[in-house]
Amino acid sequence: MSKLTEVVAAVLTQPDGRVLLAQRPAGKPYAGYWEFPGGKVEPGETLEAALVRELHEELGIIVEAPCRWITRVFEYPHATVRLNFFRLFAWQGEPHPHEDQVFSWQRPDAVEVTPLLPANFPVLKALTLPPLLGITHAEALGVDTFLARLDVALADGLRLIQVRDKSLPEAERLMLARETVRRAHRHDARVLVNGSPELARAAGADGVHLDGAAAARCDARPDCEWVGVSCHDGGELAQAAVLGADFALLSPVLPTQTHPGAPTLGWGTFSALAAASPIPVYGLGGLAHKDVALAQSHGAHGVALLRGAWT
Repeated sequence: MSKLTEVVAAVLTQPDGRVLLAQRPAGKPYAGYWEFPGGKVEPGETLEAALVRELHEELGIIVEAPCRWITRVFEYPHATVRLNFFRLFAWQGEPHPHEDQVFSWQRPDAVEVTPLLPANFPVLKALTLPPLLGITHAEALGVDTFLARLDVALADGLRLIQVRDKSLPEAERLMLARETVRRAHRHDARVLVNGSPELARAAGADGVHLDGAAAARCDARPDCEWVGVSCHDGGELAQAAVLGADFALLSPVLPTQTHPGAPTLGWGTFSALAAASPIPVYGLGGLAHKDVALAQSHGAHGVALLRGAWT
């Protein structure tokens, strides 16, 4: 591997979900390719300082509250880069080109500009994930009550669901998964089933969700469009990335009702693990709807909720 070049990359995000892409100018490697704005980190410069400088030089904007997101290493023929991604939801000024670039606001799920730098394909897929993930709670609520609350949550905008309820009898759990998928797909929401890829396919789900032990037994990514993994430490998070999972749940962030007094990660450890991860990380444990922005400020893609998703 060639010498590692540290780079910061910014995901400027509009309220409607569009993100800013920039076309590389003539005279640079991959001229004409589209990428996220950013640039190299200077010697002795922090990542945050490099981000502020690059975006002011390149876009003419003043950064407000950048959120660390993911870190990905990519080998190009001319260089190996470590891309330190930040998400920005607010800034001062209107982005305009200072270095002869062309800019375009694009939906991550329907990018119309081409060609894209290869490193950005998994990043754009990750950006289609919503900030809130709901974990089914039918065992405690009862299936009928849960499905009624699922309809309310979907109407309110929930777009990512994990079917867990692992203690239900297999046939009943498959029926729950199929019904969850049927209702979710009416709202263009995605459903992952906790268990085997075969169960997920039988339910018509969009993917499979693995616990840490199941992920450790895998030697290849499950053959599903979407793969999530539940993690509790850095080793499990690293294994999820090696498998090529699309995202991870990392828990417990804070104390929970289910396990009062149990050890928690806390925001410091969570932030360090999430920032180093090449895949998006949802915070789970002791969090609520109102904590999405807080979690994102600590490097999370969003929050995953069990009880809180259905109240």
